[in-house]
Amino acid sequence: MFYPFAFSPVCGEELGELTARHADFAAAGCGLAGISCDPKFALAAWARELGAPFPLLSDFWPHGAVARSYGAFDDARGMAVRATFLVAAGRIVASQVLPAGARRDFAPWLESARAVRP
Repeated sequence: MFYPFAFSPVCGEELGELTARHADFAAAGCGLAGISCDPKFALAAWARELGAPFPLLSDFWPHGAVARSYGAFDDARGMAVRATFLVAAGRIVASQVLPAGARRDFAPWLESARAVRP
């Protein structure tokens, strides 16, 4: 999943929920990763603070290159947007992009992960 900024309120709520539900996603055969354009040092600090059991990846340089490749970068604001992708067997099988400030509902994503599990 792409998210705008480390240490921001909505992103923190989402990452906290995913940290709490990590075992459920793992049982569904789903690996999690969070991606933002924040520097790796900020993400390392945030991961420690959250106790995140999955990687928080930096798309800092070239700035937003990975987010752009997924259509999840806001050029005007210089940040990743709130976008979620479910990848199975190397293919995107589900995706969602939300407007700024909207919070993701992870329950349908867990169900989708269970549905595509081999």
